[in-house]
Amino acid sequence: MSSTISIEIPRDVIHATRMTPQELRRELAVYLFQQRRLSFGKAREMAGMTVWTFQQLLGSRGISIHYDIEDYEEDLATLKELGRL
Repeated sequence: MSSTISIEIPRDVIHATRMTPQELRRELAVYLFQQRRLSFGKAREMAGMTVWTFQQLLGSRGISIHYDIEDYEEDLATLKELGRL
């Protein structure tokens, strides 16, 4: 079950940013991903972007994808369990 919430942002604040509501949503998604509050998938979903486009956006800002050695080892273990390695 999916639900949404609304955040009220005063019109003058939106006007001051010179951004559209979609741009603000994208910026919030990037910020939350960078702060490790959202996973890549959820941040990408929130931003309303494809995987490739979101990766490009993060790369253009020098934001690395959170994928460390532990993630790699977990992926290897999963692949082994699935018989794909």
